[in-house]
This record gives sequence, structure tokens and C-alpha cells, in this order.
Amino acid sequence: MKKKIFLLVGLILASLSAPAQDDLHQQLAGAGTAKEFPGAHYLVVFDRTAVRVEDSGLSHVDKEVLYKVLDAEGAKELQSLTFGYDPLSAFVAVKEMKVLRAGGGGESVPLSAIRDYPAPARAIYWGAREIIAPAGRLEAGDGIWVKTYQKGFTYALLAADAAGDAGPADDRYVPPMKGHFYDIVPFYSTIPVMVKSYRLRLPATKKLQFEMYNGQARHHAHLLGDQVEYFWEVQDIAPFAEEADMVDPSDVAPKLLVSTSPDWQAKSLWFYKVNEDYGSFEFDGEIKAKVDEIIRGAKNDWEKISRLTHWVAEEIRYSGISMGPGEGYTLHKGTMTFRDRCGVCKDKAGMLITMLRAAGFESYPAMTMAGSRIDRIPADQFNHSVTLVKVNNQYHLLDPTWVPGVRELWSSAEQQQEYLMGIPEGADLASTPVSPAENHYVRYRLDSTIGSDGTLRGRVRLEAEGQSDSSLRRAFTRYPVHLWAGELQKEYFRMHPAARISAAVFPDPYDISKPMLVEFEIEIPGWLKKGERTALVRPLSAVLPFQGILGFLRLNTGLESRKYPFRLRSSQQVEVRETMSFPGQWRAVPAPALQKVSGSGAEFSGEFKAGSNRLDIRAKLVLKKRIGQPGDWESVRRGVLEFKKIMETTLLLSRGGEK
Repeated sequence: MKKKIFLLVGLILASLSAPAQDDLHQQLAGAGTAKEFPGAHYLVVFDRTAVRVEDSGLSHVDKEVLYKVLDAEGAKELQSLTFGYDPLSAFVAVKEMKVLRAGGGGESVPLSAIRDYPAPARAIYWGAREIIAPAGRLEAGDGIWVKTYQKGFTYALLAADAAGDAGPADDRYVPPMKGHFYDIVPFYSTIPVMVKSYRLRLPATKKLQFEMYNGQARHHAHLLGDQVEYFWEVQDIAPFAEEADMVDPSDVAPKLLVSTSPDWQAKSLWFYKVNEDYGSFEFDGEIKAKVDEIIRGAKNDWEKISRLTHWVAEEIRYSGISMGPGEGYTLHKGTMTFRDRCGVCKDKAGMLITMLRAAGFESYPAMTMAGSRIDRIPADQFNHSVTLVKVNNQYHLLDPTWVPGVRELWSSAEQQQEYLMGIPEGADLASTPVSPAENHYVRYRLDSTIGSDGTLRGRVRLEAEGQSDSSLRRAFTRYPVHLWAGELQKEYFRMHPAARISAAVFPDPYDISKPMLVEFEIEIPGWLKKGERTALVRPLSAVLPFQGILGFLRLNTGLESRKYPFRLRSSQQVEVRETMSFPGQWRAVPAPALQKVSGSGAEFSGEFKAGSNRLDIRAKLVLKKRIGQPGDWESVRRGVLEFKKIMETTLLLSRGGEK
């Protein structure tokens, strides 16, 4: 029996060995030309991945890819291939590489020409590396065949017990949740792929969960003695066409998730235990003294929590370096982060947990995925760590990474986002709720008068809260205080080069005890464009200041419908109230009507009131969600278009009763 098993294994391995060059040329020639793939510069003829998993969870990955150049731009893009990895958790090697010429023949790329070098980095310096394999000069019709080998993992970023531990050399490549294997396989691409396959072989004792999301694949599973082989294949993968402002492609494009972990509850319990066993949140006398200093005089528990959250947010710099044991899912010890005053999201989260425990609170870590969705199959889909605090027997999320300069303790830019708590009782995957739009309001009040000479003189008041508040603060913290007035002045140069700002009242953007409030006076000569019998004037709302906080203005409203969900920075409520008076001899021709909008994604109401000597505008836009479904788009689009009318309308005035 064993002989038969070894024979089968040998046949599988033989199928992964280098194919004959004639066979590669045949496949290359039959792959088509630029004419069959308009807009593509190169394509993948085949992409074959074979994974072998050991009892420990250690995986060995053999990958074989054949590329074809379609035009000169593709030749330029494929002149070298790059493979990134982290040496503390993965090993990658190029085993063989050939350049195939369109007219036949070709040459092997000498392995001595392949270089391994430190990867470029910013803010996180974890020793990541890249392998670059040069193909050299290529022409349309040429191909590159490359075979690589990898062992280890990438989703945990760094091994929980790596960095020089004693033991077998492969220990560092075993996943942190030992004995388990998980993978995320995208079956989508930005370039054409003629065929992509994924073969997975693992001990039959391991129970595998898997699901193909957003698509279908040819699939089979075979029992090979004490091993099970799973296989998935998709043909004719067209480049994925993205929509403007859509969610991450991995949320909606075809992908395969596989995992031997039984459920998220098991992952939650493991995450809790691995950090408690390591002692990640133990505090010393120095930390306790600092915590006592920070919370001294606080009126209640939430004031204590707020002070500690914002201290960590502001005082622990976001900067990551390799720090030995405690990387990946094991959070570094709070004592180390307190000493170094720097770290990445998990260090900030761990520091806050440590300080909350020193203050007498029950606190634990949680994992989430900033920017995309976490699905039900418990494959590791995390890129961000946050903090939990238990108050009145209920867990609350805190995020010291995303709340510097934010009045919230949990950033609502993270609403509708899945997370997993690492708590003693274990937990299932959960999702953060929608934050009501009124928590993130922007209120514009604009009052102005136009004199007989056509000069507008007025006062503008702007107030913001929540995520709108944080966006407005950044407009000030970006520049030194002596430049604030000049930057505000630039806001109105787009309206009129002679516009002048005065009597500006600026808040302290570093004081988060109250919402941002900005007030100033404005004067614009020649704002009323007069003719003999008619005149033109625009509302002062035509250029609302600090439009950076109105991210919805950048939405592509040319899309009448959507195939995929879309996202905003946050739910938001925007209110505009404007009054404008003009010389008595001028009367406004009726302004366009603003249509009321009410739907699952947005609401809008507003009106123009224009008559003799006066213009009144009232408008309110409510964007209900951060992530909207295709069915929400109609109301969001219509609401934004109606809001834009108050910024795009020019009013026609006539003298006296003339029309």
C-alpha cells in the first residue's frame, strides 16, 4: 500500500517539474495576441500552485507561471519579476526561470543573476525583503516561465515565536496557530489569465473548511492514502473591472478561502491565550504611576478611558521595527512599548490594554481588517489590532491608532467592519454598527449683503463633529499657525482673485474637548455681475470652505447604477443655511427647485427662496452609511446631485418688476 502511495506522490511531483521547452512554446503560441486581448500588455498563460501541508501546519508551496508579452509596454513591465517575503516567517526561492522567444528557442536565466535585497519601507521596518529575477530585453510574443518554492506564511506578518528560537530550522515557518493551515487564494486579476489552478494536499486527519466566494471553480477532492488532495481551477479570467469608489476588490471578486481552524470561536480563544501566556499586558510601577497621573481628577470611568485612549494615541508614535519575540499575533509587552514610545497598531492597542488594566479596567485585544471584509471561513483576514474595554458588563471598542486628533474613541471610519475579540470566553466574528449620520455633522451658516457697487460682504460660520470634525482639524494641523489665514484665503481665490478674508476666529485644533468651530468675514468686490437691465449672482455657498471634509463631492455621480458596493469615509450629515440680500432695485428670477430625496442610502431636503432683495437657501444631506450596497446608490447619487445644485446655480436678477 505504501508503495502505491509513494508512486502517486511521485507522479504528482513529476507533474510539477519543468515542462519540456517545446510544450511551453506550443502553449505560448496558442495563447493569442494583443488583438484578442485589447488593452492588455501581457497575459498569464497558466498559473499553477501546489501546496503540501505537514502535521505542524508548515506549508511547502511550488508555483509555476508562464507569462506572454503582448506589446512593447508589456515587454517593459516583464523585464524583471519581483517576489516579496518576510524572512522571519517565510522562505522564497526562484528554482528555475526561462525566457522563451517568439520565433522558437530561448535561454535559461542563470540563478546567479537573481538578487535578494531589502524591500523599500516606510513607517514599518520589519526586515521585509524582495527577490528580483531579471528577464532582460523582450519583444511581443516572447514568454517567461518561472518556477518558485516557498515555505512559511504571510498573513500573520511575523511569527509569534520567531527571532532566533532554538529548535529545528523550520520552526519559524510554522503558523502561529500551530497545527492549522489557512490560505486566501484570489481568482481574479488585473491582467488576463487563461488558466489558474490551486492544488492543496494535507493529512487526512485535518478537517478542511473551504468556500469559493463571488464565483465558481472546477473542483475535486481525492483521498490518497493518509493524505487528501483538493484541487480548484478557473479558466479565462478577464481583468477585473473596478468601479469608482467601490469596496476592496477582494470583497466582490472571485476568491477561495481554506482553513483547518474549526471556527472563529477557536481563533478567539487562541488569540486570548497566546497573549496572556506571553504576558503582553503586565504593567510595572512606572506605568502605574503614569496611569494614576493621567486619570487623576477624572469624574467617571469614561473620562478615565478617554484620557488613557488619547494619551496612547498621541504619545506612542506609529513606527514599527522588528523587536524579536512578540511579533505577529502576539502583542509586544506594554512595558517595552512604554519605554520605546513607538510601535504599530498592535503595540498601541497593547499599550492601551496595559494602561487600562493598571487603572483597574478589564481589557483585551481584538483583531480587524481595515479596508475590506472578513468572511465566515476562519482564514486569517486581519491587518489591524484594536482594544476592548469592559464597562457595565459590555465590551466596547477603542482604537488608539486611528483616533489621534479625533473626538471619538472608536473611529467611525471603521464602521461596518468585522472584528474578532480575544476574550476569555471566546467570541464569534462581529461587525461594528453604522454610526448615525448626525454624529458626524457639518453645519455651514453664511450671511451676506451685496452693496450697490456689487461688492459682497458677509460672515461664514462652520461647525463640525465626529469624523467631519477630525477632517477639519487636519486642515489646520497640516500647517503652522502663522499660515492658517493664508490657507483660508486660498479657499476663496477660486471664487474671485480679489476675495479677502478678515476677522477669522480659529480654534485650537489640538483641543478635542469641543467640536471644531471656524468663523470669518469675507469681502468679494464685483460679486454681482451687472448689466443694464439684468444681473447675475451666485450664492456664497458656491464654494463652501474646507471642501476636503465633504468627500461625497468627489463621488462619480456619472454612474447611474452600480454592480458592486461602494464606500464613503463615514456616514455624514451636512447642513447649509444661507441668506443673501442685494440692492433694492434687483429682483431674483425664480431659482430652480430642489427635489426631495429619500432612500436607503441617503436623504436630501432643501429649497431656494429668491425674490425681491433677498435669497434664502436651506439644504440638508444625510448620508446614512459608510459602506453602501448597489441598491443604496440611487438615493446617494440623487442626494449628492441635488446638494451640488446649491453650489452650481447662478441666479438671474432683473431691475425692479422687470422679468
